[in-house]
Amino acid sequence: MKDALKALLADWGVADDSLIYSLTVIGLIALVTALVHLAVHRVLLRALTRMTEASRHSQVRMFDARLASRLALAAQGVVVWVMGSAFLDPDHWALALLETVTHLWIVLFTVLALFALLDGVERLSRDARSSRRLPLRGLFQGMKLAGSIIGLIFAVGFLIGKSPLILFSGLGAMTAVVLLVFRDPILGLVAGIQLSANDMLSVGDWLEMPDYGADGDVVDISLTTVKVRNWDKTITSVPNYALVSNSFKNWRNIETVGGRRIKRSIRIEASSVGFASEQLIERLREAELLTEHIEEKLASIREENERRGIDPDSPTDARRLTNIGLLRAYLTRYLGSRKAINTDLTHMVRQLQAGDDGIPLELYAFSHETSWIPYENVQSEIFDHVYAVLPGFGLRLHQAPNGSDVRSLARSLTGADTENHAPSEGRSR
Repeated sequence: MKDALKALLADWGVADDSLIYSLTVIGLIALVTALVHLAVHRVLLRALTRMTEASRHSQVRMFDARLASRLALAAQGVVVWVMGSAFLDPDHWALALLETVTHLWIVLFTVLALFALLDGVERLSRDARSSRRLPLRGLFQGMKLAGSIIGLIFAVGFLIGKSPLILFSGLGAMTAVVLLVFRDPILGLVAGIQLSANDMLSVGDWLEMPDYGADGDVVDISLTTVKVRNWDKTITSVPNYALVSNSFKNWRNIETVGGRRIKRSIRIEASSVGFASEQLIERLREAELLTEHIEEKLASIREENERRGIDPDSPTDARRLTNIGLLRAYLTRYLGSRKAINTDLTHMVRQLQAGDDGIPLELYAFSHETSWIPYENVQSEIFDHVYAVLPGFGLRLHQAPNGSDVRSLARSLTGADTENHAPSEGRSR
């Protein structure tokens, strides 16, 4: 082909070592490249784009127009390189320039095509349920970083006229510099792999990390950072390696097990606690949740008192029902009767260590509702009922004296003092 072109130009009086020959070859290459570009981008790529958009398969839609266009541009660089080698002598000055430019062109669009391919795979992975919760974005960014470094090494090798293998062999000496410059990406990439391999965190999880002020949903996991949208709608960025080196709380398991914990206590005034009177027992017998419990307890108490020969009315020796014990039994059964409570998980009512702020009675259970607002509604409804039934058991909530209590006490004391110091009718005379 080169000989035919030289013979044709020689007939026109153009020597093969002249500037006119070089410009003619460059013009011919440019013309052929332009025609190939029009044919590929105006015809083939448009048809391919219509086919991929009409396809129902997500694997086909992964190969979007960007990927095809960048591969086509890289292929055009190969065409230019092959044509230059075919029409120019190996020692021609234009061939060296053309090879350098085309090599850089091919490397650039090959790397960009790799980026488009990784973006397509990432989009495809977001549609797959099995990989939706995996932090793949950081891994894809790590691949892009590695591809950029390799492409840069090839580009430098072509510019200085050295084989890229020589630069790769000398890369070991630059390890310390590379680690210093790319410290955060490398740590983030390693941490991302650990997070993914151990299934420690994924997009959509509720993350709580007080050291970084993070408390909310994970919205993005990139190569170096994890973005958390807090409940106050602010965004907190946490380094990936901090999630591996420090501790954090992931609330994902509450959805897995189907229960979010309720752990709150009420404080009973100690002076209101006592043995249950006959009137209280008879009234509580009518409660559906307590009827069976009271009958069983009374039978057990009666049997033990008779066995020990103890007077059932004895205030110290006899076993008797207490109002706080009946309340605890009632609340335990009340939790088990609610559909919103997951009874497959632990649910109980327990008494904690008493103090100067009353006797704590803690309700411990798991709600089927794990979303914030429904969970809070379930919890509020339970404690609304608890506060309402307390007087029915003869119990009172412990509350610290407030301003109105102090004023009432002051008025009562003032009234009593005035009555005691008022002059009697006899003395007034």
